[in-house]
Amino acid sequence: MVDAVRNATAGVKAGLIRLFFHDCFVQGCDASVLLNNVSGKPEPEMLGIPNLSMRGFEVIEAAKKKIEEKCPGVVSCADIVAFAGRDASKLLSGYKINFNMPAGRYDGLVSLKDKTLPNLPPPFANLTTLTQMFAKKGLSQTDMVALSGAHNIGRSHCSSFRDRLQPPANDNSTTSMDATYAGKLTQDCPAGNDPTVPQDYKTPDVLDSQYYRDVMDRKVLFTSDATLMTSPETKELVEKYTWWLIGDFLWYRHFEDAMVKMGNIEVKNNTNGQIRKKCGFVNEPYTG
Repeated sequence: MVDAVRNATAGVKAGLIRLFFHDCFVQGCDASVLLNNVSGKPEPEMLGIPNLSMRGFEVIEAAKKKIEEKCPGVVSCADIVAFAGRDASKLLSGYKINFNMPAGRYDGLVSLKDKTLPNLPPPFANLTTLTQMFAKKGLSQTDMVALSGAHNIGRSHCSSFRDRLQPPANDNSTTSMDATYAGKLTQDCPAGNDPTVPQDYKTPDVLDSQYYRDVMDRKVLFTSDATLMTSPETKELVEKYTWWLIGDFLWYRHFEDAMVKMGNIEVKNNTNGQIRKKCGFVNEPYTG
Protein backbone atom coordinates (compact mmCIF):
# COMPACT_ATOMS: atom_id res chain seq x y z
CA MET A 1 0.00 0.00 0.00
CA VAL A 2 2.83 2.39 0.87
CA ASP A 3 4.41 1.99 -2.57
CA ALA A 4 1.15 2.80 -4.35
CA VAL A 5 0.78 6.00 -2.35
CA ARG A 6 4.48 6.92 -2.53
CA ASN A 7 4.36 7.02 -6.33
CA ALA A 8 1.43 9.46 -6.32
CA THR A 9 1.91 13.22 -6.62
CA ALA A 10 1.66 15.41 -3.53
CA GLY A 11 -1.74 16.58 -4.75
CA VAL A 12 -3.06 13.04 -5.02
CA LYS A 13 -1.64 12.18 -1.59
CA ALA A 14 -3.56 15.13 -0.17
CA GLY A 15 -6.59 13.85 -2.06
CA LEU A 16 -6.28 10.44 -0.40
CA ILE A 17 -6.54 11.99 3.06
CA ARG A 18 -9.59 13.93 1.91
CA LEU A 19 -11.06 10.78 0.35
CA PHE A 20 -10.78 8.98 3.70
CA PHE A 21 -12.51 11.86 5.48
CA HIS A 22 -15.31 12.11 2.93
CA ASP A 23 -15.86 8.36 2.96
CA CYS A 24 -16.11 8.07 6.75
CA PHE A 25 -18.35 11.10 7.29
CA VAL A 26 -21.00 9.83 4.84
CA GLN A 27 -22.52 6.49 5.94
CA GLY A 28 -19.33 5.47 7.73
CA CYS A 29 -15.96 4.13 6.59
CA ASP A 30 -17.35 1.73 4.01
CA ALA A 31 -15.89 2.84 0.66
CA SER A 32 -19.35 3.97 -0.45
CA VAL A 33 -17.65 7.06 -1.90
CA LEU A 34 -16.02 4.78 -4.50
CA LEU A 35 -19.20 3.29 -5.93
CA ASN A 36 -19.89 4.27 -9.53
CA ASN A 37 -23.10 5.56 -11.01
CA VAL A 38 -25.21 2.60 -12.17
CA SER A 39 -28.30 2.88 -14.34
CA GLY A 40 -31.50 2.25 -12.43
CA LYS A 41 -30.00 3.02 -9.02
CA PRO A 42 -29.86 6.29 -7.02
CA GLU A 43 -26.99 8.61 -7.86
CA PRO A 44 -23.92 7.76 -5.71
CA GLU A 45 -21.86 9.86 -3.33
CA MET A 46 -19.16 10.56 -5.89
CA LEU A 47 -21.65 12.78 -7.75
CA GLY A 48 -22.36 14.89 -4.67
CA ILE A 49 -21.16 18.50 -4.93
CA PRO A 50 -18.44 18.11 -2.25
CA ASN A 51 -17.03 15.07 -4.06
CA LEU A 52 -16.85 16.36 -7.62
CA SER A 53 -13.21 17.41 -7.17
CA MET A 54 -12.19 14.24 -5.34
CA ARG A 55 -8.83 12.70 -6.22
CA GLY A 56 -7.08 9.40 -5.60
CA PHE A 57 -9.61 6.91 -6.98
CA GLU A 58 -7.02 5.46 -9.36
CA VAL A 59 -4.60 4.76 -6.49
CA ILE A 60 -7.25 2.82 -4.59
CA GLU A 61 -8.27 0.83 -7.67
CA ALA A 62 -4.65 -0.03 -8.51
CA ALA A 63 -3.96 -1.18 -4.96
CA LYS A 64 -7.15 -3.26 -4.89
CA LYS A 65 -6.25 -4.97 -8.16
CA LYS A 66 -2.82 -6.00 -6.87
CA ILE A 67 -4.20 -7.22 -3.56
CA GLU A 68 -6.97 -9.24 -5.25
CA GLU A 69 -4.38 -10.98 -7.44
CA LYS A 70 -2.54 -12.25 -4.36
CA CYS A 71 -5.28 -12.46 -1.70
CA PRO A 72 -8.73 -12.45 -3.33
CA GLY A 73 -11.69 -11.55 -1.14
CA VAL A 74 -9.64 -10.67 1.94
CA VAL A 75 -8.96 -6.92 2.03
CA SER A 76 -11.90 -4.54 1.68
CA CYS A 77 -11.89 -1.33 -0.33
CA ALA A 78 -12.84 0.46 2.90
CA ASP A 79 -9.62 -0.74 4.53
CA ILE A 80 -7.61 0.28 1.48
CA VAL A 81 -9.05 3.82 1.68
CA ALA A 82 -8.14 3.97 5.38
CA PHE A 83 -4.63 2.62 4.77
CA ALA A 84 -4.11 5.09 1.92
CA GLY A 85 -5.08 7.97 4.21
CA ARG A 86 -2.65 6.69 6.81
CA ASP A 87 0.22 6.28 4.34
CA ALA A 88 -0.40 9.64 2.67
CA SER A 89 -0.25 11.32 6.09
CA LYS A 90 3.02 9.56 6.85
CA LEU A 91 4.65 10.49 3.55
CA LEU A 92 3.46 14.10 3.42
CA SER A 93 4.69 14.71 6.98
CA GLY A 94 8.11 13.24 6.30
CA TYR A 95 7.29 10.24 8.52
CA LYS A 96 6.60 12.48 11.53
CA ILE A 97 3.03 11.21 11.50
CA ASN A 98 3.15 7.45 11.94
CA PHE A 99 0.38 5.31 13.38
CA ASN A 100 -1.30 1.94 13.10
CA MET A 101 -4.67 1.91 11.37
CA PRO A 102 -6.92 -0.97 12.47
CA ALA A 103 -8.34 -3.23 9.74
CA GLY A 104 -11.51 -5.28 9.46
CA ARG A 105 -13.92 -2.90 7.74
CA TYR A 106 -16.43 -4.23 5.24
CA ASP A 107 -17.57 -2.40 2.13
CA GLY A 108 -21.00 -0.77 2.08
CA LEU A 109 -23.75 -1.84 -0.28
CA VAL A 110 -25.38 1.54 -0.87
CA SER A 111 -24.07 4.96 -1.93
CA LEU A 112 -26.34 8.01 -1.99
CA LYS A 113 -25.52 11.42 -3.43
CA ASP A 114 -28.18 13.01 -1.20
CA LYS A 115 -26.23 12.01 1.92
CA THR A 116 -23.16 14.12 1.09
CA LEU A 117 -24.22 17.70 1.81
CA PRO A 118 -25.94 16.95 5.16
CA ASN A 119 -22.87 15.08 6.47
CA LEU A 120 -19.80 16.86 5.10
CA PRO A 121 -18.83 20.13 6.86
CA PRO A 122 -19.09 23.01 4.36
CA PRO A 123 -16.33 25.65 4.01
CA PHE A 124 -18.70 28.33 5.34
CA ALA A 125 -19.55 26.46 8.57
CA ASN A 126 -19.23 28.29 11.89
CA LEU A 127 -17.86 26.70 15.05
CA THR A 128 -21.25 25.57 16.37
CA THR A 129 -22.08 23.78 13.13
CA LEU A 130 -18.64 22.17 12.90
CA THR A 131 -18.72 20.97 16.49
CA GLN A 132 -22.18 19.45 16.04
CA MET A 133 -21.26 17.70 12.79
CA PHE A 134 -18.12 16.16 14.30
CA ALA A 135 -19.94 15.19 17.49
CA LYS A 136 -22.51 13.26 15.45
CA LYS A 137 -19.62 11.13 14.22
CA GLY A 138 -18.27 10.54 17.72
CA LEU A 139 -15.42 13.03 17.35
CA SER A 140 -14.48 15.67 19.91
CA GLN A 141 -13.52 19.31 19.41
CA THR A 142 -9.89 18.27 19.84
CA ASP A 143 -10.32 15.75 17.02
CA MET A 144 -11.99 18.44 14.92
CA VAL A 145 -9.21 20.98 15.39
CA ALA A 146 -6.50 18.37 14.83
CA LEU A 147 -8.07 17.02 11.63
CA SER A 148 -8.52 20.56 10.32
CA GLY A 149 -4.73 20.69 10.06
CA ALA A 150 -5.00 18.61 6.89
CA HIS A 151 -6.10 21.87 5.23
CA ASN A 152 -2.39 22.70 5.17
CA ILE A 153 -2.08 20.58 2.01
CA GLY A 154 -3.93 20.33 -1.26
CA ARG A 155 -5.73 22.98 -3.27
CA SER A 156 -9.14 24.63 -3.29
CA HIS A 157 -11.34 26.15 -5.97
CA CYS A 158 -11.72 29.90 -5.61
CA SER A 159 -15.50 29.54 -5.53
CA SER A 160 -15.20 27.92 -2.10
CA PHE A 161 -13.96 31.12 -0.47
CA ARG A 162 -14.50 33.98 -2.93
CA ASP A 163 -17.05 35.59 -0.62
CA ARG A 164 -14.26 36.14 1.94
CA LEU A 165 -12.06 38.19 -0.39
CA GLN A 166 -13.98 41.45 0.01
CA PRO A 167 -14.80 41.92 3.70
CA PRO A 168 -16.39 45.12 5.00
CA ALA A 169 -14.00 48.08 5.26
CA ASN A 170 -11.67 47.96 8.29
CA ASP A 171 -13.00 44.54 9.30
CA ASN A 172 -10.36 43.08 11.61
CA SER A 173 -12.64 40.56 13.28
CA THR A 174 -11.37 37.13 14.24
CA THR A 175 -12.91 35.42 11.23
CA SER A 176 -12.10 38.02 8.57
CA MET A 177 -9.26 37.41 6.13
CA ASP A 178 -5.97 39.29 6.36
CA ALA A 179 -6.13 42.12 3.81
CA THR A 180 -2.75 41.38 2.21
CA TYR A 181 -3.59 37.69 1.90
CA ALA A 182 -7.00 38.56 0.44
CA GLY A 183 -5.27 40.77 -2.12
CA LYS A 184 -2.97 37.94 -3.17
CA LEU A 185 -5.92 35.57 -3.54
CA THR A 186 -7.89 38.17 -5.50
CA GLN A 187 -5.06 38.23 -8.06
CA ASP A 188 -4.99 34.43 -8.21
CA CYS A 189 -8.79 34.18 -8.49
CA PRO A 190 -9.78 36.44 -11.41
CA ALA A 191 -13.47 37.16 -11.84
CA GLY A 192 -15.25 34.82 -14.21
CA ASN A 193 -12.85 31.94 -13.56
CA ASP A 194 -12.65 29.26 -10.91
CA PRO A 195 -9.03 28.08 -10.73
CA THR A 196 -7.50 26.31 -7.75
CA VAL A 197 -5.01 27.79 -5.30
CA PRO A 198 -2.85 26.19 -2.59
CA GLN A 199 -4.55 25.92 0.77
CA ASP A 200 -1.23 27.05 2.23
CA TYR A 201 1.32 29.04 0.23
CA LYS A 202 4.24 28.45 2.63
CA THR A 203 4.41 24.64 2.82
CA PRO A 204 1.74 23.49 0.33
CA ASP A 205 3.09 19.94 -0.07
CA VAL A 206 4.01 19.25 3.56
CA LEU A 207 1.61 18.07 6.24
CA ASP A 208 2.77 20.17 9.18
CA SER A 209 1.48 22.63 11.76
CA GLN A 210 1.89 25.70 9.52
CA TYR A 211 -1.90 25.66 9.14
CA TYR A 212 -2.34 26.77 12.76
CA ARG A 213 0.01 29.72 12.31
CA ASP A 214 -2.05 30.66 9.28
CA VAL A 215 -5.25 30.44 11.34
CA MET A 216 -3.77 32.79 13.94
CA ASP A 217 -2.59 35.18 11.21
CA ARG A 218 -6.03 35.13 9.51
CA LYS A 219 -4.44 33.70 6.35
CA VAL A 220 -6.75 30.75 5.77
CA LEU A 221 -9.21 30.19 2.95
CA PHE A 222 -12.38 29.02 4.64
CA THR A 223 -14.70 30.38 7.30
CA SER A 224 -14.54 26.88 8.80
CA ASP A 225 -10.80 27.43 9.32
CA ALA A 226 -11.03 30.96 10.70
CA THR A 227 -13.81 29.99 13.10
CA LEU A 228 -11.38 27.91 15.16
CA MET A 229 -10.32 31.17 16.82
CA THR A 230 -13.82 32.02 18.03
CA SER A 231 -13.96 29.96 21.22
CA PRO A 232 -11.49 29.80 24.13
CA GLU A 233 -11.20 26.01 23.85
CA THR A 234 -10.44 25.76 20.15
CA LYS A 235 -8.29 28.90 20.18
CA GLU A 236 -6.17 27.38 22.94
CA LEU A 237 -5.56 24.27 20.83
CA VAL A 238 -4.65 26.32 17.77
CA GLU A 239 -2.14 28.27 19.84
CA LYS A 240 -0.68 25.14 21.44
CA TYR A 241 -0.03 23.59 18.04
CA THR A 242 2.20 26.58 17.20
CA TRP A 243 4.33 26.40 20.35
CA TRP A 244 8.06 26.14 19.78
CA LEU A 245 9.49 22.61 20.04
CA ILE A 246 6.42 20.86 21.43
CA GLY A 247 3.65 22.27 19.22
CA ASP A 248 4.42 20.07 16.23
CA PHE A 249 4.76 16.96 18.38
CA LEU A 250 1.45 17.64 20.13
CA TRP A 251 -0.39 18.14 16.87
CA TYR A 252 1.11 15.03 15.25
CA ARG A 253 -0.12 12.87 18.15
CA HIS A 254 -3.59 14.47 18.21
CA PHE A 255 -3.87 14.07 14.43
CA GLU A 256 -2.89 10.41 14.63
CA ASP A 257 -5.46 9.73 17.35
CA ALA A 258 -8.18 11.54 15.42
CA MET A 259 -7.45 9.63 12.21
CA VAL A 260 -7.82 6.31 14.03
CA LYS A 261 -11.06 7.45 15.68
CA MET A 262 -12.40 8.63 12.34
CA GLY A 263 -11.57 5.24 10.87
CA ASN A 264 -14.01 3.65 13.33
CA ILE A 265 -17.08 5.64 12.26
CA GLU A 266 -20.06 3.37 11.48
CA VAL A 267 -17.90 0.45 10.36
CA LYS A 268 -19.78 -2.27 8.47
CA ASN A 269 -19.49 -6.01 9.15
CA ASN A 270 -20.35 -9.19 7.27
CA THR A 271 -24.06 -8.77 8.00
CA ASN A 272 -24.47 -5.32 6.44
CA GLY A 273 -21.45 -5.20 4.15
CA GLN A 274 -19.23 -7.23 1.85
CA ILE A 275 -15.68 -7.32 0.51
CA ARG A 276 -16.02 -6.01 -3.02
CA LYS A 277 -14.12 -7.57 -5.89
CA LYS A 278 -13.92 -4.17 -7.59
CA CYS A 279 -14.16 -0.99 -5.55
CA GLY A 280 -16.50 0.77 -7.96
CA PHE A 281 -19.23 -1.88 -7.90
CA VAL A 282 -21.01 -4.04 -5.36
CA ASN A 283 -20.64 -7.78 -5.88
CA GLU A 284 -23.38 -9.62 -7.73
CA PRO A 285 -26.00 -10.90 -7.06
CA TYR A 286 -26.71 -7.94 -4.73
CA THR A 287 -29.59 -5.98 -6.30
CA GLY A 288 -30.36 -3.30 -3.71
